[in-house]
Amino acid sequence: MRLALLGLFHEANTFSPLKADRALFASGGVFRGKEIVDEYGGSSTTIGGHLAAGERLGVDVVPLTFAFVNPVGAVTEDAFEWLAGEMLGELANGGPWDGVLLNLHGAAVAEHLADADAELARRVRAVVGPGVPVGTVLDLHGNASPALVDALTVTLAYQTNPHVDAAVQGARCVELVVRAARGEIAPVQVLVPLPVVVNIARQDTGEEPMASLVAAAERVAARPGMLWAGVIEGFPYADVPHVGMSCLTVHDGDRLAAEWAAWELADAVWSRRDDLQASGHTVEEALDVAEREHGPVVLLDVGDNIGAGAPGDSTVLLAAAVRRGLRSLVQTLWDPDAAAACVAAGAGAEVTLSVGARHGHSAGAPVPVKGRVRLISDGRFEEPAPTHGGFRWFDMGSTAVLETADGPTLVLMSRQTMNTSRRQLTALGLDPAAFQVIVAKGVNGPRAAYAPIASRLVVVDTDGITAMGLDRFTYRNRRRPLYPFEPAEFPAGAAR
Repeated sequence: MRLALLGLFHEANTFSPLKADRALFASGGVFRGKEIVDEYGGSSTTIGGHLAAGERLGVDVVPLTFAFVNPVGAVTEDAFEWLAGEMLGELANGGPWDGVLLNLHGAAVAEHLADADAELARRVRAVVGPGVPVGTVLDLHGNASPALVDALTVTLAYQTNPHVDAAVQGARCVELVVRAARGEIAPVQVLVPLPVVVNIARQDTGEEPMASLVAAAERVAARPGMLWAGVIEGFPYADVPHVGMSCLTVHDGDRLAAEWAAWELADAVWSRRDDLQASGHTVEEALDVAEREHGPVVLLDVGDNIGAGAPGDSTVLLAAAVRRGLRSLVQTLWDPDAAAACVAAGAGAEVTLSVGARHGHSAGAPVPVKGRVRLISDGRFEEPAPTHGGFRWFDMGSTAVLETADGPTLVLMSRQTMNTSRRQLTALGLDPAAFQVIVAKGVNGPRAAYAPIASRLVVVDTDGITAMGLDRFTYRNRRRPLYPFEPAEFPAGAAR
């Protein structure tokens, strides 16, 4: 049995002016053939789960082309058509296939396609035909659409946030695709889109209300005949018609059972819609907490969430900490210019420069600093343990550790890299537990890494293109009332 493995995994923040263009993908975001195995084999990613399950089940998972870059704005039309053309050409030339493993995020947007995931799935379906099972595992932040699910045979999604179950869901997807190809099951899928968005600070599946909603989905999934069931949180920073939460069920042959279960989950989500909203600490409130608590206190910089499309170079928290004289602080900044200046000066050198806020959509302003370059690194590190998304290999590019005269320690990166692994610091000789304050550019993603050592995790409502308050954004493409923006009604179709 031969299963094709391919995909385009991108989370598009449509409020970001930075585009996922051909140059960005070409600079290290496209993997072909054995490169996919080298990058993702043995990892806790979805693809790592695919490869491990294929080996365990004795099926041939054939890697074709896979593209991934950090969340930024929409994929350019040129980049999308280039990547889709290559993938579909390989798919057509390499067949026949017994099944397809299509790696999609669920919140991809292209300049010419509001639902880029559905379009790619439709094109894959057109190549392999209606009889070949096509399976995918969406990110929990996918804005799942009926068009996407209709093009697929099996649709699953992460059910943890931080996303530490990617490999588990990837393996489950392979199992279901193989069973469908053998005629052992006949998957029937039902998606119920809901007119509600969940605030980023209420998306941790280990906390309420998501913990109860995921538990409800697990109970539904355990029923006879159910193949999978889950709640999908959606991605509110994508201004698309299908933005919002959804519930998805997969049953072996019984559409009525799948529909009943999906609407049951939808009703559970709708009943918690008020609990799915949140507010956070102001910058000053967060620093008050950080100063009075025993460290390390992790400040989650919501507005500069790299994992949701922000640049990762906001200086809002850094500048406020410097004004207060808070010295024991460590944070990363995506600042290729400052990193290059430190590299040119060399380890041990004293430097004077400005750092951060390099983009028009960056929060804050560049901060002038003086300090000593403690270390220069190539920025590569490995994280073998499961973290957010399951990634194993990381590359920050040329990286400098700068110890500033004001106290804060800055990790200046040339490549945008999420704060989802403590190895990001320990690989540079920094002990995160030794700092009073750790600034993490994220909300839920950093939790898997930093919760084990943090005395407290503080959600900080900072400015930026991933800010908590969604009322700060102007949505132009929503086509339905959406809670909490305006009153919304539970969708028709279920007895309540």
